[in-house]
Amino acid sequence: MTSTVTPASAGPAASPQGSAVRLRTPRRAHSPGRPRRSVLLTVLTSLVLLYSLVPLVWLLISATKTQEGLSRSFGLWFDGDFALWDNIAETFTYDDGVFTRWLLNTLLYVVVGAGGATFLAVLGGYALAKFDFPGRRAVFAVVIGAVAVPGTALAVPTFLMFSNMGLTDTPWAVIIPSLISPFGLYLMWVFASEAIPTELLEAARIDGAGEVRTFFTVALPLLAPGIVTVSLFTMVATWNNFFLPLIMIKDPDWYPLTLGLHSWNAQAATAGGQPVFHLVVTGSLVTIVPLIAAFLMLQKYWQSGLAAGSVKE
Repeated sequence: MTSTVTPASAGPAASPQGSAVRLRTPRRAHSPGRPRRSVLLTVLTSLVLLYSLVPLVWLLISATKTQEGLSRSFGLWFDGDFALWDNIAETFTYDDGVFTRWLLNTLLYVVVGAGGATFLAVLGGYALAKFDFPGRRAVFAVVIGAVAVPGTALAVPTFLMFSNMGLTDTPWAVIIPSLISPFGLYLMWVFASEAIPTELLEAARIDGAGEVRTFFTVALPLLAPGIVTVSLFTMVATWNNFFLPLIMIKDPDWYPLTLGLHSWNAQAATAGGQPVFHLVVTGSLVTIVPLIAAFLMLQKYWQSGLAAGSVKE
């Protein structure tokens, strides 16, 4: 009995129904060292970048215009008169230089309020991460709940409490609420859990170091990226705080920059008020310069703080 064998190279294999079966082309292996390209991701990132930069570009261009130039020119292009330096000088001298007072008030609120919030968040986060005590789970639930509660929901109770204590219309009405940062506490809790090895703390205690010395000499240097990250968040929140000073402070001498610029902007709606929109725009530009400088100087610490704990060995 003779059988005929068909070579594999004779042609494509045939299915039982007689139709040809197509051979799949092997996919090109992805190189681990080369990132994947995504057109959709590129488009979305470009839209987010455009959304973020257009207001900043408008602010920078508008700060170079006079009061009349703001209304007669296109928003995203320059006017004939370049008045940036004149606007900056007028911003600091207008109304007896009250803008400088507002700037110093904001620095006071940031240094004392945001600095104190960062310090308390570091202490609380370290204690919650490295010490075991009764009620630890309850504290965790309270912190998570506090993060979820918006600040506007606490505005009226906070105002009533400070009013009964006689602290409204004083700097303490802004500083004391700024000392509490549930998100900063949670962030430091998570960071300290990953950044500080428990064995390192035990070795310091065996060598005779007390808890305070262990914290400042061993734990604190390891927490530096997290401290910078929390500092940036609390600093930006305090610097841009508007609603809390609005309900707490009535004396213009204690206004922060946000509330002061709001009062300048509202002048145009008052009877006999002089519109100074060019000073509002220039003051807003001056206001964001310290924040941009802080982010640029502390960028490397901030990025390392956000990436902490992402890789385990």
